[in-house]
Amino acid sequence: MDYTKLEAWQLARQLTNEIYDLLIAFPKEESFGLCDQMRRAAVSVPANIAEGCGRQSMRDALRFWYIARGSLFELETHCYLSFDRQYIDESHFQQVFGTIQSCKRLLNGLIRFYAVRIS
Repeated sequence: MDYTKLEAWQLARQLTNEIYDLLIAFPKEESFGLCDQMRRAAVSVPANIAEGCGRQSMRDALRFWYIARGSLFELETHCYLSFDRQYIDESHFQQVFGTIQSCKRLLNGLIRFYAVRIS
């Protein structure tokens, strides 16, 4: 399976770039705190989608896609915290939040599609 053709991976890649762009404006004291956590969670999403596609069995692929989905929830929480701390404004929060929700929908669809095939 060519992961680069998956809409879920393409949007996750876009989300990662949005997060990197957003973090430029964060305070320097967050470089090794919240910024690092957000970068790791964001990068984890497309990386785990890709790794799942490279696995031998669909059961293994699903495990990595569930990890990617967990990273989306983690990233969403980091965005809420960033908004609470006023590191991001309402419009940036809504933009990233919307992309995260779209990623969740696509990834959930991918998981459902393949989960029924192994049960």
